[in-house]
Amino acid sequence: MMRKTSLVLLSAAAGAALTVFMTQPRAVFIGSTARAATSDTYRQLNLFGDVFERVRADYVEKPDDSKLVETAISGMLQGLDPHSSYMDAKSFRDMQVQTRGEFGGLGIEVTMEEGLIKVVSPIDDTPASKAGIMANDIITNLDDEAVQGLTLNQAVEKMRGPVNTKIKLKISRKGQDKPIEVTLMRDNIRVRSVRARVESDDIAYIRVTTFNEQTTEGLKREIAALTTQIGADKLKGFIIDMRNNPGGLLEEAVTVSDAFLDRGEIVSTRGRNAEETQRRTAKAGDLTKGKPVTVLINGGSASASEIVAGALQDHKRATLIGTRSFGKGSVQTIIPLGSGNGALRLTTARYFTPSGKSIQAKGIIPDIEVLQDIPEELKARTDTKGEASLRGHLKAEGTEETGSQSYVPPEAKDDKALKAAVDLLHGIQVNAQKTPEKPKAAN
Repeated sequence: MMRKTSLVLLSAAAGAALTVFMTQPRAVFIGSTARAATSDTYRQLNLFGDVFERVRADYVEKPDDSKLVETAISGMLQGLDPHSSYMDAKSFRDMQVQTRGEFGGLGIEVTMEEGLIKVVSPIDDTPASKAGIMANDIITNLDDEAVQGLTLNQAVEKMRGPVNTKIKLKISRKGQDKPIEVTLMRDNIRVRSVRARVESDDIAYIRVTTFNEQTTEGLKREIAALTTQIGADKLKGFIIDMRNNPGGLLEEAVTVSDAFLDRGEIVSTRGRNAEETQRRTAKAGDLTKGKPVTVLINGGSASASEIVAGALQDHKRATLIGTRSFGKGSVQTIIPLGSGNGALRLTTARYFTPSGKSIQAKGIIPDIEVLQDIPEELKARTDTKGEASLRGHLKAEGTEETGSQSYVPPEAKDDKALKAAVDLLHGIQVNAQKTPEKPKAAN
């Protein structure tokens, strides 16, 4: 049997992975029981063939054969668990762009509002920022084509493209009587998965929004910059904010954890067969030089962010503050299916924290639980249900937990978890808050 090259994915949402590992070949022995099972499988495949041919011959309209096959494959994978799926060729390409965190484009973060594209913010030093595009600008036309009627993904795809190609935008701006027309040259854009600022004059605050190929380098850059800006002697410590971070690449979770550790296991992944267990360990060199670290998590912190939180908690390298995390303790492998055929996203392993604990359908419990005050109109939309609520999820060992607060206030002055982290780094005692007991449903 030949070795297979695969790609590792670790995300609660649809994401991607470009970490390569090799699967060891295994000898296969077929006994009488296995032969019987194989025979039964062939009978089922014959049944599938019969249904396929009947649909092709008798459906009211002539179906697309390739769509029938793709739909059958998708149904098979969706029946396994919530995170296994089939990606067609376009979805596979989009996933690769997402995890690279680098593409040809304009450098604007956008959202959809009333059928039009609204600028959230231009990214510094990109074609959009240099052209004077501003937050809250409304993009109405792309190359003379109206945006109205396009989905957000379709509009984003039109704005992306090869470096050094042009696109014309028509923009409506509040306070301007006439639309603004601007022609931009696409450039190489890097998604900022890491943002940072100085908090309270002596604390380094670093926000990690996702785990793509740029995350570790961005983290290292911000640690160095903030240490210099604040001064190593004055610096009280670091706040690593991973709230509502859905995950991403396994390799990036490992290297981000390693940035704060000098030694020890970071994570282990265990598949169906014991010989496929892999352990990842830290290399010497704590980039923060032993400064205190606090990590903010909540119900939207999943997968790769849970690996980082679990590793730092188990090694007592950081104090976790916030609410229980999402609870996605499985690894997805991206398996390319050849040119033009897309790829499989297949759950192939569970992961475990350094202490050997699985967080699947449970989540990570913070050391200090801090509940946020939520505006009344948002209360119904700010609690995540967690992995345990997903249909077909991998079962936990023992009691499952679900439902956790995921609201982060837009203003730092209203952010209770952030304030608790600042107080802790300043040496002020912080007490955990208790969540009201929920009635437990019978399983």
